[in-house]
Amino acid sequence: MTAVEAPLLFAPPVASASPLVDVAGGAVSRRRLPGWARRLAGPLLLIVSWQLLCSAGVLDRSTLAAPSDAWSAGVHLVATGELQQHLWASLQRVLWGLAFGVTAGVALAVVAATVRFGDDLVDSTVQVLRAIPVLALTPLLILWLGINEQPKVAMVAIAVAFPVYLNTHGAIRGVDPKLVEAARTFGVSRWQFIREVVLPGALPGFLIGLRYAFSISWLVLVISEQINATSGIGYLMTDARTSFRTDVIVVGLVVYGALGLISDGTVRLLERSLLVWRRGTSS
Repeated sequence: MTAVEAPLLFAPPVASASPLVDVAGGAVSRRRLPGWARRLAGPLLLIVSWQLLCSAGVLDRSTLAAPSDAWSAGVHLVATGELQQHLWASLQRVLWGLAFGVTAGVALAVVAATVRFGDDLVDSTVQVLRAIPVLALTPLLILWLGINEQPKVAMVAIAVAFPVYLNTHGAIRGVDPKLVEAARTFGVSRWQFIREVVLPGALPGFLIGLRYAFSISWLVLVISEQINATSGIGYLMTDARTSFRTDVIVVGLVVYGALGLISDGTVRLLERSLLVWRRGTSS
């Protein structure tokens, strides 16, 4: 082999005519799918495989309804207005529970992290209560509040208060000491200190707790709507279970998943609008 022939062995192959080749520039121009399309590829593949298995008889439709059956049931529920009625009942319970629970969690976190002896009095009590399962409080809540809407809202409120408290309390404790010292130097009042130093500094941690609170609220709602309920997505699924309507159960699961996704996206939008200053540090 001569010195002239050696480089030819490592020469790149001649590009053939292909729609991926840019003839003018000689560069390959690949069209990338958008991010949302790539993220939907996995769920779509799962749904298609599920439908094929049901159509082939591998999965018994009486045990697990096919996506087409669930779609037909969902369309019927929407056409009759039944799904909207149950959805609105569930949303009301979650929103009221979040309002009470988030407010209580933030208030307890501020007291525990800023008031003298607050950490000893509040934090230890919250840690004890946090160890008690929320579902174990169901009999007491029924005795105290009855069997109407109050125990359902209370269960959601109790469940969401703990993640909000833990994340907000940790964020307040992690506020920059220089900001605290500057506030003391300028002699700001306690309310100004909480409003202008503590709450803005704890906002990232609070939003993380809020994301956990949204996800937990939907989980607790499934159980709470089985307490003498006549409406709600949980009640709809329980009623479908007694009549072996797996297609309606699948519709309820899809609704819960969509609500969780929408709530998480809402908190993400809040993070982008309220925490603009973090974009520079994250990049």
